This record gives sequence, structure tokens and C-alpha cells, in this order.
Amino acid sequence: MEGTVFTPSLEGMQHIRSPQGEMLTKPFLDVCKLILPVIDKFGTAMALVKRDIGRNTSRLEKKYQSDPFRYNYLYNMVKEEYECKSAKGSTSCTNGILWLTRAMDFIVELFRNLLAHPDWSVTDACTDAYGKTLKKFHGWIASSSFTCAG
Repeated sequence: MEGTVFTPSLEGMQHIRSPQGEMLTKPFLDVCKLILPVIDKFGTAMALVKRDIGRNTSRLEKKYQSDPFRYNYLYNMVKEEYECKSAKGSTSCTNGILWLTRAMDFIVELFRNLLAHPDWSVTDACTDAYGKTLKKFHGWIASSSFTCAG
């Protein structure tokens, strides 16, 4: 995949874990941000996904920048919020990590569909990816209003 739009993300993925296997905050967020220009290529069809990824990476980056040593690992953010009983809040970093990883799962499944099914439209690939990843977490209204124009 050398020289593709995926190259920076794939190279960045090699650095998101510490030697002990813990998720490093900054490299993880950097990889998540690298996918935004790729999502841009889909136009307005992916605007909600892009906004969600951007919002959650910004929230986590702000927390990380407040104390890079303390929040070097994503786990430390979750642990702190869990101990303060704020992890379940809609604006918590824990919630941001949860929805960011869900969005990234959707993106991976979308790209997998596009690669595995060259005969599918972008709409078909997107709808299938949504059904496999995000749909189970959205309520009826969000699920029924989800569309991806191709």
C-alpha cells in the first residue's frame, strides 16, 4: 500500500502501543486524525462521521495536552474518570474513546467492503458497514435516519 492515502495511517498504527501493549494516547489520536482527509474524499455523505471523529479526537487531545505525562496512556483517562464516577457522562473522555473506536470500526468495515466488493456502490458498502458496526448502538431514530450517499 505504499504511496496510498492509507500509508500514513498504516505506518502510524505501528506506534500506537507501548512495548508493554498499552495504548499510547498521542499516537492513537494522530492516527485517528490522519483518517479525516480520507473521509473528506467521500464528500458530505460522511460529514457526520467526520464530525464525530473530529469532536472526539479534539476532546481527548485537550485532556492529553493538559498533562501529557499523566495521560500518556488512554487507560489513565478512563481510570481517572471511573474513579471520579464521571466515566458515563456524555462529555467524558471515556465516552469519547468509546465512540471514537466505534467510528473507526465503521470506517475499517467500510473500507473492507469497498475492497472486498468492487461491484458494490459506496452506498451499499456504507449501509452494510453501518449495520455491522454502529447500528446496534444507535436508537431507532438515528438508525432510521442514517444514510450514506454514493
